[in-house]
Amino acid sequence: MAMPPEARQNFQRNAERWLRMSPAERNVMRQRENLRRETIRRETDAALRESGLKLNPQERAQFESRYIQERRKVERNLRQQIDAERQQELPALIQQLKKEFQIDQPTKGPATKPAESPKSKK
Repeated sequence: MAMPPEARQNFQRNAERWLRMSPAERNVMRQRENLRRETIRRETDAALRESGLKLNPQERAQFESRYIQERRKVERNLRQQIDAERQQELPALIQQLKKEFQIDQPTKGPATKPAESPKSKK
């Protein structure tokens, strides 16, 4: 089965990145991937236990594949929701910090004088 062009480009970029990594960096990446796979395996086993299903090896493999596929969708949706909420809250955070840091600025210099001078010109 041929890969779509975007997937092929992504694969090539990852392969090139891998070749540029030092052996220590590669080892760290392998360890992270092994940990990720182990976590997924444990969570898939737990989901299968919770379902109460008794599956033969082929059905179990299909269950695991579908669980992982659907789990990725759930995680992608959650990341998108979190990103959207973050983008909504960041302007208020920036304004809050701006106010906090403007209060501290008069001790560093004449921050209040520019604000007063336009008023005195009117």
